[in-house]
Amino acid sequence: MVQVIKKGLETSVQDYPGRIGTLNQGFPASGPMDSWSFRLANILVGNKTGDAALECQFIGPTLKFTDDRTIAITGADMSPKIDGKSVPLWESIEVKANQILELEFATIGARSYIAFAGGINSEPWLGSRSTFHKAGVGGIDGKAIEDNQIIPLGKNKKIHPRKIKKNSIPKISKDKNWSIEVVLGPNDDWIDDKGHEIFFKSKWKLQAKSDRTGYRLDGPKLSFTSKATNKSLENGSEPSNIIDQGYPAGAINLAGQTPIILVNDGPSMGGFINPYTVPSSAFWKLGQAKPGDTFNFIEVSVEKAQLLRAEQSLICSEESLLTLVKKETNDNEKNKELSPIKIIDFDKNKLAEKERVKMMEKKGIKNMKIRFFN
Repeated sequence: MVQVIKKGLETSVQDYPGRIGTLNQGFPASGPMDSWSFRLANILVGNKTGDAALECQFIGPTLKFTDDRTIAITGADMSPKIDGKSVPLWESIEVKANQILELEFATIGARSYIAFAGGINSEPWLGSRSTFHKAGVGGIDGKAIEDNQIIPLGKNKKIHPRKIKKNSIPKISKDKNWSIEVVLGPNDDWIDDKGHEIFFKSKWKLQAKSDRTGYRLDGPKLSFTSKATNKSLENGSEPSNIIDQGYPAGAINLAGQTPIILVNDGPSMGGFINPYTVPSSAFWKLGQAKPGDTFNFIEVSVEKAQLLRAEQSLICSEESLLTLVKKETNDNEKNKELSPIKIIDFDKNKLAEKERVKMMEKKGIKNMKIRFFN
């Protein structure tokens, strides 16, 4: 078990891929904003990639361990320390009972992930342990962790030290600029050519008024096709209004002239157009961006987006471990070593034997049988 000394800023229990198949009941998937870092944290402690872990936002928590535990910390750099001593990111760490883990402000990135061997054993809700803050469900009591709270953990696992390969670690921006992939649609035909050009050539600034529901962006105004301006009354008065429709996860929802990226806790439907959609493979970038960071958007095809997701899923596996768990060997194979190799020069031996035979003939001992030992 783990005791919460300081809760940090909205530190919550999440699992991957979250609460799937519940949008018709009004509940989004939730889950980790940066699932790349999240899954690698679980791999490091020998868990399944989707097991419940902690997502730490901007300011990390301080935790006290009540038993020995293997943990891993990935994602944003929050200068983690155990009993005041710095510990590394992206590798497994052995923590002893009564030791204290402390995370501080995020210096690079926005969200850190703490995985515990055995996972977090909170009560699932609609098939997931992910916290959905605004509805007060999932996680522990439906909200972010609190001071003095106990976080229940599963059974600890003993594993050999593990570390993530450098080329498998997501490259978190250090200059506050992000290139975000998007696919066109579902309502791209409501924006005219000039509007698309403005969208893709502009820098968009992430507003402070953003959370796990939506990322609000500041930028230039877009222009619309006649479909958006010459429409029936039921579509609404603003060009960005439309009859209520379903929203895909990652949709860039145009509320008036304010683009809002609908992220993990976003709504499932509404009356605004969605000209573009951020694919799931690019969500990790959104999860590591801070207010004030700038986005430029890059158009990709649906096929390219699917390929990026497949590649990311391959990375989020034991293929990315630098140090793998050693395989057990049979007793008769343990400590098995090669015997010393003896090299024999047969030509030299034959020549020496002929010389010895001639010498024996001279001494009259032709018929004696002699065995020579080296």
